[in-house]
Formats: sequence, C-alpha cells, structure tokens
Amino acid sequence: MSKNALVSFKGTKNINTEIQLTGSKSECNRALIISALSNKLVKVENLSNAADTVTLNGILNNLEEELEVEIEESKTVDVGPAGTAMRFLSAYLSAKNGNFLLTGTERMKQRPIGILAEALKTIGADISYAENDGFPPLNIVGPLNQKTAEVKIKGDVSSQYISALLMIAPILPQGLTLEIEGELTSKPYVDMTLDMLAEVGIEHSWNGNSISIKPQTFKAGTLVVEPDWSAASYWYSIAALADEAEISLPALKEKSLQGDSQIQKIMKIFGIATEKTEKGISISNLGLSLETNQILDLKTCPDLAQTIVVIAAALGKNMSFTGLETLKIKETNRIAALQNELAKIGVNLIEDNLVYTLNTDELHFPEKITIATYEDHRMAMAFAPLALLINEVEIEEMQVVEKSYPYFWEDLKKAGFDISIK
Repeated sequence: MSKNALVSFKGTKNINTEIQLTGSKSECNRALIISALSNKLVKVENLSNAADTVTLNGILNNLEEELEVEIEESKTVDVGPAGTAMRFLSAYLSAKNGNFLLTGTERMKQRPIGILAEALKTIGADISYAENDGFPPLNIVGPLNQKTAEVKIKGDVSSQYISALLMIAPILPQGLTLEIEGELTSKPYVDMTLDMLAEVGIEHSWNGNSISIKPQTFKAGTLVVEPDWSAASYWYSIAALADEAEISLPALKEKSLQGDSQIQKIMKIFGIATEKTEKGISISNLGLSLETNQILDLKTCPDLAQTIVVIAAALGKNMSFTGLETLKIKETNRIAALQNELAKIGVNLIEDNLVYTLNTDELHFPEKITIATYEDHRMAMAFAPLALLINEVEIEEMQVVEKSYPYFWEDLKKAGFDISIK
C-alpha cells in the first residue's frame, strides 16, 4: 500500500547542512548503455542508486550473456516506469542479436515512442508495435539490417530519441547521420551524450542540424558519474524558501555536462548564490530575491520546470515560462499536475499559446496541504519544500522519489525537516 509523507519544519527556518547527492541519473543511464555497447571495455563509477538506473543496470546485466547467443523465443524486457530505459533500450536492442518484447507500466504504454521507433525502422530495424501504433510495448528483432546511414528526426519532442540513436551509431556498419528537423529541445542532453562518447574515443561532427558519427571502436576507459544536478535543484528550492540557508553539495561541478546545472544561473533571480568550494559547491540565500516579470525559457532544462514554477508561485512572482512542451508526455502530464496542485495555494498556471504564466494574486498558505504526485517523482520533490511556508505538507505516494532520489526524505531529515509516515 502506498504511504504518504507528512513534512513539517518547526522553529526558525534556518538551513545549514551538507548533502551528498547520488550520481546523475542522466549520466548513469548513458554510461551504462555505452559500457554495454563497448562490451564492457568502458567501466562506470559512482552509479546512481535511483530506481531508473538500478532497473537499466539490472536489465543490461541480465541480457549480457543472452545477447551472445541466438534467441529464438521472444524475451520480455520490462522497464517498469523508467522512460529513459525504454528509449535507450529501443535503440540498443535493435542493434543487438535477439527477439524482444520491450514493455513497461500502463503509464509507459501511454508515452509516445513512435518518432524513435520509426527512425530506427528507417535505418533498418525490425520493430513493430505490440498493442497501439506509436506506443510501447515494442516487438524488436535484432540485429538490424542497415539500409541507410541517414535519418531525419524531430528535435522538439525528446532529446532522448536523439541520444539513443547517437549511442548506437558507432557500432552500425555505416555509422549514422542524424538530420534534426526544427528546433532542438534539451540540447544540453545531446551535448552530454556526445561528450561522454568522446571520453571513450568516439568522434562526431556537428554541422548545422546534422550530426554524424562514423563506424568506430570504443576505447577502454572509465566514465565517472558526477552527482545529480536535478537532485541539487530541490536544495536550491529549500534555500529560496528558507529565511537563511547555507547548503554544501560536495563533488558537484560548476561546469558540468548536465543541462540542469543551469539551476545555478536561474536561481540568482530568487537571490540564491552558488560558490565553488574545495569540496564542490555551496549555495546560500542572500535575501535579494528580485522583482521580475521576465519570461524564463526552460526548453534546455525542462526537468527543472516543476521546481522553478513552484518556487516562483510560493514567492508570489507572476512569472512566465516557455519551453515546457515536453512536460505533457513525462511521467504524468506535468502541466496539468502543476495546475491542479498550485490551485491548492490559490495560484493559477495559465497556458496561452505555449507561454505559461503564474497568477499569484490569491496566493495563500493553509495550515495543511495535501499534494498528489501522479506517480511523478518530481512532483513530490518540487512541492515538499513548501513545508518551510506551510505548517504541514502531506505528500501522497512518498515512494515515488525512488525513481531518481531514493534518499530524499532522509536528506530532508538531516536538514532539519520532520518527516512522519502516514
């Protein structure tokens, strides 16, 4: 049975703590696929304990021996709710020897995969939809028989589709050239993929909207995973909502492969400073939150959207946001989820031609609030810091944080929050 977390923070709202964050889920999942494609020539250090990474690592380890032999019967590969694993494995399994049914949870079956699947089919993959066209589960028979080295793919849906294709490109007989159509969403994640490939000897060229990777051999090496900047964003939120804050985050790098490291710059709007230290970084609340009516474009870091929108709402800032197009096809429809839950503190998030604007004119903080998570880890972690402003915040289905930040509740306790389980 699902359990709820009751979050509160009594006394002076001063936060002074050090938090050791888990490895980046985004880096880990790329590193695991790269390691598997290299036949373990590439090692991975500082693996995340996030559920998505544990799931992908377990699947790849189980497949390692079976992929070396011909599999006549279809093998079911269940990624559960792990969206990154679904996308990366769609490409990975297409390039490997075997017969697979790639599936996941009921919500996963509602998340589109057609753009990636059709691109893979264009290249020569044997993929069919087991239930509904354009959606998981997928029947995959590999290895693909490459028909072309060029494929077009939309850039404004999910960068994970592009990353999935780029990672298998070096082992394809003809390599691969991707022609990206339209504006590229979440470009930092594509940069991350290419940078990690470069670390293990895979070269690429990127001219205009065209990215090319020739057939190449991975070189032996180790990919060391940095702590997760997405997880760090919740500590920026806590710093912003506290009266005073000094939070140390060891091993994080100011200059990072992770697109979500942009939180450093964004949070200056809310008076949060980031300082490089010998151990990593330190963040502090300078009490200089700015009055702003600016439009904040989050297209390169959509996973920060819930955190930033909730902070702005709680601080009574009628900000506008763009670049949120992909939020409707995440773990839940994150736009609808934000609208539902922000209404509980009197805030409206209004959509107008892909611009999302907060109206905080009726902002209020009740004694207690209950937040639905919609099976979405980021809903839980974006709203929990409201306990600094509300006497008691109840977070439904508290275990959803396991997807990316399993120790979130324990870390909140370390920072002085009271967490009880209902």
